[in-house]
Amino acid sequence: MSIQTSQNLHQASSGVVEKFSYDNTIVRNFGIAAIVFGLVGMLVGLLIAFQLVFPELNLGLPYTTFGRIRPLHTNAVIFAFVGNAIFMGIYHSMQRLLKTRMFSDVLSNIHFWGWQSIIVLAAVTLPLGITSSKEYAELEWPIDIAITLIWVVFGINMFGTLIKRREKHVYAAIWFYIASWVTIAILHIVNSFEIPVTLTKSYSVYAGVQDALVQWWYGHNAVAFFLTTPFLGMMYYYLPKMANRPVYSYKLSILHFWTLIFIYIWAGPHHLLYSSTPNWVQSLGVVFSVMLIAPSWGGGINALLTLRGAWDKVRDDGILKMMIVAITAYMMATFEGPMLSLKNVNAIAHFTDWIVAHVHVGALGWNGMMTFAILYYLFPKIWNTELYSKKLVNTHFWLGTLGIVFYAVPMYVSGFVQGLMWKEFTEEGILRYGNFLDTVTKIIPMYAMRGIGGLLYYAGVIVLVYNLWKTALKGKFMANENAEAVSFRSQPIGELHGWHKVFETKPLLMLVGSLVVVSIGGLVQMIPTFVVKENIPTIASVKPYTPLELEGRDLYIREGCNACHTQLVRPFRSEVERYDPNGGQYSKSGEYVYDFPFLWGSKRTGPDLMRIGQKYPDSWHYNHMLSPQDISPGSIMPPYPWLAKDNLDASHIEDKLKVMKILGVPYSDEDIKNAKKNMDEQAAVIVESLKKDKVKTGKDKEIVALIAYLQRMGTDIKAEKPQTAQK
Repeated sequence: MSIQTSQNLHQASSGVVEKFSYDNTIVRNFGIAAIVFGLVGMLVGLLIAFQLVFPELNLGLPYTTFGRIRPLHTNAVIFAFVGNAIFMGIYHSMQRLLKTRMFSDVLSNIHFWGWQSIIVLAAVTLPLGITSSKEYAELEWPIDIAITLIWVVFGINMFGTLIKRREKHVYAAIWFYIASWVTIAILHIVNSFEIPVTLTKSYSVYAGVQDALVQWWYGHNAVAFFLTTPFLGMMYYYLPKMANRPVYSYKLSILHFWTLIFIYIWAGPHHLLYSSTPNWVQSLGVVFSVMLIAPSWGGGINALLTLRGAWDKVRDDGILKMMIVAITAYMMATFEGPMLSLKNVNAIAHFTDWIVAHVHVGALGWNGMMTFAILYYLFPKIWNTELYSKKLVNTHFWLGTLGIVFYAVPMYVSGFVQGLMWKEFTEEGILRYGNFLDTVTKIIPMYAMRGIGGLLYYAGVIVLVYNLWKTALKGKFMANENAEAVSFRSQPIGELHGWHKVFETKPLLMLVGSLVVVSIGGLVQMIPTFVVKENIPTIASVKPYTPLELEGRDLYIREGCNACHTQLVRPFRSEVERYDPNGGQYSKSGEYVYDFPFLWGSKRTGPDLMRIGQKYPDSWHYNHMLSPQDISPGSIMPPYPWLAKDNLDASHIEDKLKVMKILGVPYSDEDIKNAKKNMDEQAAVIVESLKKDKVKTGKDKEIVALIAYLQRMGTDIKAEKPQTAQK
């Protein structure tokens, strides 16, 4: 054997130190994007918060109304601010946990610029009213395809990095990243099945009850696997780093991970309690939501106990204090979620501002404060310097914490007021607050306080921007951070013990395991709902929308009316008497079979509209859309004058009906052929009705189509007439 061969064998047995560099550029880019879009998204949030106090802030423009920019706020905060923060944390922590550079710098950059392009497209299309109306999934089909492609790029880069890693053991943080990637992929693809009509318009392939079930399976688990599990992964990496202490219990992290991803996926139906979904699905949602407390709090306790012995450091370290607030907010939200899934609590809380408070404790506390803490931790490291000002971190901490309190507490009060006032009867058995506006006017001061809380929180973000800017100026950015490590492939390492070692050393097996675990709940809930016809009984009197009504429904979606109005009368005496005093009918599952997509809504800022049809004359709707405050004094609804000015674009009505026919709506070829003629005839009837009340308009105006839809709502089923007593 030669001397050279002997040396090579010796190096292989002892481990060859390999030199490489970490890519900090991609971390910096995602971090800056998170800050920029956080500023924009939260600013839009402030605007819509104050629009509910001062309706004139809707500015009288179609692009700035609450209904159109509310989804802009949610998308900007969730996918732009939080999304970029997730990628920042994953790209930074994965490289260091796996002792390698990311698989491909090219894929990293495609991921970054592709994601920012999607955000820009969302910022353009949503104010234009180009929306699918689905909660947290409003973007139309071309953007959905772009999201899928960029998510695949991200996945290839992530798993390529796992394959080329130098560290054999895959740490807990990365388990959460893997489960997040695979679950979000499934959720997005399944929820986004739609048939395009044009480049900017499509119809969901699901209708009514089925669409509601799929949407909230997606909606709840978007919160779970986009806003929660990636942050849990980052928590498991950054909290021990910040505190310089090991995770309290590795076994607890294993239990936390598997139980959380298994149970979470079942909980979506708790958004649909007392709705028209099958009772067995609702019950499953309740049971698994209550079970969810255990893994959620197990993870939170594991994090808090990681700080044992380090509380003196926490007292003086603003970054760790932010992490404590984040973990506390996580535990509060994951206790409150199961509590809100209990039917007796949900009966009061659902559709109220209580839910807004609940969501924002998680968003502002858990996602926001942890993002800020990680930004403060990362910037000095990648700029190779000290943080500019620790005092400013503490200032930001207090502004952020007080902002959360001033935001959440008024919304809790508002929610309790709404829920109780809606249900209160007099001794005579009459609704005490029969006019919905009685509730609205009571809670406007709470909306004002919420806005003040938002301003405090936003001021904290401004402090962060200044502090990080000054930090970067005093340091020198390290685009490529030199590192070295011994690859596990060239050096024997000690065996991992326990059943979990297989998953911790084989990331592709972790991927398959996560896929199996998260798929079970969705399949159990949805397959029977789609296959067993008895789950959605049909109603013979329910007919498809006329072409004009369908166009009106699309306008309703365009303007985001479902952001403030629900279309679901729950089976409570208070609701049937309030919303259908003459018929006394609550919503039936068969009424929604032609609703592509469903429009049940998630909050009542205004009254439910399920039974609005034929309740008021056409002229009432016309005047109400033009000047809500004149018709309903005290209303905080914005005016929609452009509906009376703009002509209806019905050039694609035949294409819309053809798509509906593909989806199973019983339109005949004759119906499609005569669509425009039928629209013209129905519009002429409405115009004549308006003329009798001295309202002049053309039958080609958008408002006529919207009136047609509003007058159709809930009129397909009628209450049975009481029988006359026989003589």
